[in-house]
Amino acid sequence: MADFKQEINKRRTFAIISHPDAGKTTLTEKFLLYGGAINLAGSVKGKKTAKHAVSDWMEIEKQRGISVTSSVLQFEYDGYCINILDTPGHQDFSEDTYRTLMAADSAVMVIDASKGVEAQTKKLFKVCLLRDIPIFTFINKMDRDANDPFELMDEIESVLGINTCPMNWPIGSGKEFRGVYDRRARHVTTFTSSGNGQREVDSENLDVDSPELLGMVGDELFEKLQEDIELLDGAGAEFDIEKVSHGKQTPVFFGSALTNFGIEIFLNYFLEMTSHPLPRKSDAGIIDPFDKNFSAFVFKIQANMNKAHRDRIAFMRICSGKFEAGMDVYHVQGKKKLKLSQPQQLMAQERKILDEAYAGDIIGVFDPGIFSIGDTISVPGKVFAYEGIPTFAPEHFCKVRQVDTMKRKQFIKGVTQIAQEGAIQIFQEYNTGMEEIIVGVVGVLQFDVLRFRLENEYGVEIRMDPMPHEYIRWVTNPDTEVARINGTSDMKRIKDLKGNPLLLFIHEWAVNTVLDKNKGLELSEFGRW
Repeated sequence: MADFKQEINKRRTFAIISHPDAGKTTLTEKFLLYGGAINLAGSVKGKKTAKHAVSDWMEIEKQRGISVTSSVLQFEYDGYCINILDTPGHQDFSEDTYRTLMAADSAVMVIDASKGVEAQTKKLFKVCLLRDIPIFTFINKMDRDANDPFELMDEIESVLGINTCPMNWPIGSGKEFRGVYDRRARHVTTFTSSGNGQREVDSENLDVDSPELLGMVGDELFEKLQEDIELLDGAGAEFDIEKVSHGKQTPVFFGSALTNFGIEIFLNYFLEMTSHPLPRKSDAGIIDPFDKNFSAFVFKIQANMNKAHRDRIAFMRICSGKFEAGMDVYHVQGKKKLKLSQPQQLMAQERKILDEAYAGDIIGVFDPGIFSIGDTISVPGKVFAYEGIPTFAPEHFCKVRQVDTMKRKQFIKGVTQIAQEGAIQIFQEYNTGMEEIIVGVVGVLQFDVLRFRLENEYGVEIRMDPMPHEYIRWVTNPDTEVARINGTSDMKRIKDLKGNPLLLFIHEWAVNTVLDKNKGLELSEFGRW
């Protein structure tokens, strides 16, 4: 039992969030480097080296230099077992990020030091607040000209409404970036750049008032540091772990993911401040991670991670107990007992078969098509369901059909599998087949991903015709006859893959008009997996 508790206690599962190009995937890569999971760190853009980031494994991600799907990476570091969930930053893929945050116990928020708090950061931050999880801030790109650190603190507090507590403090920025001052240890860590950030950097700890530091940073930066320290100690907020654990205060760190400056310091403090896996809500009450009964929920499904095998992986967050290969489990939504096939530990596209895993871990299992996002897995005899994961209402719609009618089978398989991953939502008009479907997405870039993946993974060329509709509503009354709804001229009656009725509108006012015309009709902006 001691080993069981110890294994769960050493787990840390967190998501990394940011606006696009703030350096989120690069930071993930450097965590892997310091954790010994990789020997050479890749580049997201691939400018200084031909090596791509481990977590950007999709072909479209390598070509465009953006993350379009969440990656799961696990490694050991300093006695901890770390599960990192690297999320897409682009707003067009925010739904994938939302689902991924459901599987995390804390979040690392990456902010570009020269741009401050950006639009997508605000949205993702709100999702973190809804989860009531700890948020740690890494202000990145200090190796470039940056905004004043005090101004960045003020912006985080005023824009995001969260109290800040700097744990370290930068000495200079851009070419003048010399290192960071550790407020708790009261010493300065200086860095020596090497290898374009592909390897760990050499660092040296110096007393904050030592002649060696003065000689290294120069009079101006030395005096500025002394003034900043005095101001921080006199007027800065006190670190409060209780506030941090409920997302009321964010510890702030400065550094450069590209050059590895400040990465190791951040990682050490972060692991110390975060907790073991958190309890989860279910329809049977709160489930404790130390409960000996295994349970998990599916938060992501990804097809074709291995192009040669055309496989499909269901990602599960273990919420309680211990998983052992070969054990019997119960699929709550499918109402049947089964064995999880080929349980795997993930390193983005790389994987290895595992024998055991514990609460806090993310595992991938082979999915023959039985799992859906939000499904609960438990041990037989302990039947309950974890909270469902809401689906975002799509805002952009296209009619989609295959160019070559002889490839109907591949077309249906491709769009169905990609929809089951949550990347797109598929709808049909009543009395029509799958020859022509309606695809809804949260962001228009998802249409490009759909076209790219259908051509590259399924060999299907498609034609897309944009639709003017922007508003979709689920019909929530179970006894409503959709054909009898008194609608507007722009309204379209459709159904999703599960047969649930929905209404599509061009104008927002049309939604209210239909509600006025049909007393008792209930419409919802959210579906649920």
